Amino acid sequence: MTITVQVNSPDPLWLQAVDTLTREIVDGRLAAGTRLPPERELCAELAISRVTLRRALAKLVDDGLLRSSHGRGWFVASAQQKDWPNSLESFSETAERMGLVASSRILRAEIAPATIDEAEELAIAPGTPLFHLERVRMLSQVPIALDASRVPAALVPGFDTLDFTRASLYESLTRAGFDLTRAESTIEAKPADGHLAAHLHIEVGTPALVMHQVVVDGADRPFLSSDIRYAGDRYRLRTVFSRTA
Repeated sequence: MTITVQVNSPDPLWLQAVDTLTREIVDGRLAAGTRLPPERELCAELAISRVTLRRALAKLVDDGLLRSSHGRGWFVASAQQKDWPNSLESFSETAERMGLVASSRILRAEIAPATIDEAEELAIAPGTPLFHLERVRMLSQVPIALDASRVPAALVPGFDTLDFTRASLYESLTRAGFDLTRAESTIEAKPADGHLAAHLHIEVGTPALVMHQVVVDGADRPFLSSDIRYAGDRYRLRTVFSRTA
């Protein structure tokens, strides 16, 4: 491994170290499970102090790219497993926060009538035209999830002509004037079926985490529902529980 930082760069040394090590991990030169060289070697190679190095390493742990093992050193975490927040943010926003590139492969983008179940959760009449968007969601070209979203077509005219390979559905909805206040969500574990397995490159029966969401606006009106299925080893939800008095 050859990593360097630029003394004359406007970015602080610790952040340069973060960026460099992130590229090594994302590009596969540091594989999952790899133990990093001892801190003294990293400090010498980067020409930075141990305090600066440890700040960089702590940031990589926060980003889910490294894990520390007491007395053993620093190890590359699963290259695909990322922390998702407990706030309502889009896949693209999460990727940007992590310093990764979000993209999608479109499987379906069309208008079709709402089923009884779809109509009930969106408070519309059965048969109402819905815009269906199904995508393979990727982070830096690694398939992470299969996302099937639905929104009443009358609310989003022209969405079936947009290019969602790069565009964010949440951002497009915000531009259209929607207030994405909160999402009512459930998460459960299910085995991957053939459709999911084929698109995420996993074995049929592999544990998958399924998140069902209904997004509502400030007036508690539902306008978007989605089912997002993640490969179990590529998803981790981070949350905080508080004890009430």
